[in-house]
Amino acid sequence: MSAPRPDLALLPRPSKISSLGGRLTLDRDTTVRALPGAEPAADLLRTLVGRPAGLPLAPSPEGRVVLALDDRLGGLGEEGYGLTVAPQALQLRAAHRTGLLRGIQTIRQLLPAEALSGGATGSGSWELPCVEITDVPDRPWRGAMLDVARRFQPIGYLHRYVDLLALHKLNVLHLHLTDDQGWRVPVDAYPRLTSVGSRRARSQKGPTGPDGAHFDAVPHEGHYTKAELRGLVRYAAERGITVVPEIEMPGHVRAALAAYPELGNHPGRQLDVWTRWGVCDTILGVHEGVFDFCRAVLEEVMDVFPSPYIHIGGEECPTTEWEDSPAARERAAALGLAGPAELHGWFMGRVGAFLVERGRIPLGWVENGAELPPEFTVMTWRDATHARAAARRGHQVIAAHHRTTYLDYAQSTDPSEPVAQPGAPVPLHTVHGYEPAPHDWPEDERARVLGTQVQLWTEYARTPEEIEYLSFPRLCALADRSWSGGRGDWPGFVERLRHHTARLDALGVPYRPLDARSLATAVSASPSAGTARLHP
Repeated sequence: MSAPRPDLALLPRPSKISSLGGRLTLDRDTTVRALPGAEPAADLLRTLVGRPAGLPLAPSPEGRVVLALDDRLGGLGEEGYGLTVAPQALQLRAAHRTGLLRGIQTIRQLLPAEALSGGATGSGSWELPCVEITDVPDRPWRGAMLDVARRFQPIGYLHRYVDLLALHKLNVLHLHLTDDQGWRVPVDAYPRLTSVGSRRARSQKGPTGPDGAHFDAVPHEGHYTKAELRGLVRYAAERGITVVPEIEMPGHVRAALAAYPELGNHPGRQLDVWTRWGVCDTILGVHEGVFDFCRAVLEEVMDVFPSPYIHIGGEECPTTEWEDSPAARERAAALGLAGPAELHGWFMGRVGAFLVERGRIPLGWVENGAELPPEFTVMTWRDATHARAAARRGHQVIAAHHRTTYLDYAQSTDPSEPVAQPGAPVPLHTVHGYEPAPHDWPEDERARVLGTQVQLWTEYARTPEEIEYLSFPRLCALADRSWSGGRGDWPGFVERLRHHTARLDALGVPYRPLDARSLATAVSASPSAGTARLHP
């Protein structure tokens, strides 16, 4: 494919784009006509385009910028849109509100990069290339998971992160809110979850223990209020993004057990919030008080997060404590299970059924693609073959293979790279080349793959700047491929990315510079390289 014109170097790549020739000028006299139902999109246009560009974009029935909902465009689905920029007018149409929101991000990218940051021009006007675009995403789930359990990030940063996802037409922010190392979401019924579970002391063992284990060498704390989280949900929804909360169980719960030890398998034991990275062997018990706890927590979580999906973790749950517990062995025997290890599936099924009763879809990580009840939507991560195994079993699947979507791995072997998750790098080309549902699968299996997402676990990403450096430009690669699907075009992506970095610069995003190594097609680590890592 030929290199795109700089002013048409859009990311992700639209389904269809045609240059019409000429330019449209937006200035302080430009007004916006929002047809019924399109008013929220017009408000977002003023916020994301008008405000930084210094343009009022006032509402007017005679506006040259027209935003319209059109049910005749139902074939474009929930997120598709049509955009026509002509010398005298701009028209953005979609069948659904979300499609208009996606089109506004395209308008942002058609403007000069300086317009994203409020860069001034002498005339107070901005030009867009005249173009016709029809655009539809390949898959309905295109997300990013951010771990705020290990490293708390201020709510203001989560707003910025949402804006960065929206610019790239990603539509899910998966918030990893609880883990062994911290609990970040308030629960009125269990206040110690945040008063105790959100605070991590400094490890006395230093950053590395004698067995090679890694520890957090500094104290850490923080949690959100419900008002902050509700505000984030609203902010994201205005940009067409769903916030999916993750509350880990029955493993990865050391912070909860530090607050309420009676929920564990050794009720009299006093635990601290874990200062070590890795997989902790302390897990929830299986007595009825635990399920009272899970239901109460999830009721309050669902009250804050209207997402259809509620993630309850489920991965990396050592069952040693259950095997050593007379109560757990008795429970397994009473249920007719072969042994305590089988309590995991029973536990997840029971909590999943509770969510289904409340009209939500349970979501969980899977170790092999086949260990969760059928009502679960599953996230596959450990092996690339597990996505197909889960799809064959009838699950809806989000494919997130760790060797292609985990951005806490380094981007290269360059010694100047910041400290990252141990393991072979996950380079830019590998992320862009990921196919969550390859075309040689049967169509019914491909149809069960909702999409994919990137993951950023934060043992080694301490600050927003470090999060963004690890994320970019690899997040751009996943956004491009997950929107375009099988239309992946690495050389074309590279050319568009070269122009897209001006937008990242305008927004103050620190990213790994593009160089011959990062843009090479010969990748140092293939998707199957390295050993299967554990979740942090």
